[in-house]
Amino acid sequence: MIPVEKDAIRWFEIAVADMPRAKKFYETILGLSLIDAQMPGCQMAMFPCDPRNGVGGAIVLMDGMPPGVGGTMVYLNVNGGLDAVLPRIESAGGKIWCPKFSIGEHGFIGIFMDTEGNAVGLHSLT
Repeated sequence: MIPVEKDAIRWFEIAVADMPRAKKFYETILGLSLIDAQMPGCQMAMFPCDPRNGVGGAIVLMDGMPPGVGGTMVYLNVNGGLDAVLPRIESAGGKIWCPKFSIGEHGFIGIFMDTEGNAVGLHSLT
């Protein structure tokens, strides 16, 4: 039997076609620095996280893994910062797909298209 963890997600990957462009986009809208990494056949830029106590993820440039709508939807945690992040998206080259709206007791979300054509969500409790 697999032990149950407290978090349903451990890792996510957002496919990209142009690593420098995508890295600049995410660093600009989130106000953080991504960490470059290489894996066999794969170029990555990882979101900062504590690997022992959180969910990690990366933007990934890999053959056979094209970006675009219709794949996995991830929601980045911008707790308390949704109102600050949304205005940065279009000036960084993305597009607001769904502006901030309430999801009741679960907080607020917004959805955007990144520079690679991925639909990505943002979540905040406030």
